[in-house]
Amino acid sequence: MKDQRLLVAPREGLSADLGGTRCQEEVWPLCLPPPPQQSYIPGKPLPYCSDQPCPGAQVGRALIGRSGRRYGGTQDLEKTGSMTDLKARVVAVCRDGEHRFSKVPVNEGVLLPGLGVQGDAHLGVTIQHRSRVAVDPTQPNLRQVHLIHAELFTDVGEHGFDVDPGQLGENITTRGIAMLSLPRGTLLRLGDEAVVEITGLRNPCQQINTFQPGLLKEVLTRSPAGEQLRKAGVMSIVVAGGVVRPGDAISAILPRGPHRPLERV
Repeated sequence: MKDQRLLVAPREGLSADLGGTRCQEEVWPLCLPPPPQQSYIPGKPLPYCSDQPCPGAQVGRALIGRSGRRYGGTQDLEKTGSMTDLKARVVAVCRDGEHRFSKVPVNEGVLLPGLGVQGDAHLGVTIQHRSRVAVDPTQPNLRQVHLIHAELFTDVGEHGFDVDPGQLGENITTRGIAMLSLPRGTLLRLGDEAVVEITGLRNPCQQINTFQPGLLKEVLTRSPAGEQLRKAGVMSIVVAGGVVRPGDAISAILPRGPHRPLERV
């Protein structure tokens, strides 16, 4: 397959050469599952750099400028061979105005800057999760929007569990992007306008076993080295508002390095 890239229009401090020489921008592979040649540990960045070709057969790459602007790169994307070539998409948008474990899929969701999903119980500047509120209600809300990759549902389905979008409490269900491997501070553009910033990993709790007995051990596992692996998605805050719908494209914008792996939040 021909190498497909998101092409960023040249800006100050960036290289305009996207050909045979190394481009002065960071590259992140959005293929999922990760190429079999590489070991994959959720929460750990994949070991690629911009002068090494991705060994995966299905490649979608985000070229991130080093201009110091934290957001705006995707506004400069060229139309040809960019957004429509990516397989990363929104599968479902969910919300619930009450504090229940699962959320209800809807036709569209409105993301409000600095708050979360309009009409959702976790909307707010300060923390809304009841267990966290009981400890300190003044904590900043770093869990405004919860995202889960739909590939997780396929994985747990192979072990006898039946999970649909929204049932694990996420607001956005995705497909085609290895979110657990992205560094902290990554921006995800959802559709035409909305942008969220990944703050960390969801910490799976006993409620998952209440939902389906035995499911917790599928989303909270350990690596061969004994490291705890949290697979129940990522948390984020809303950086730019907008409407998000199923089928919307997803693109990633990396923070300036050094990159930090995701931790529970």
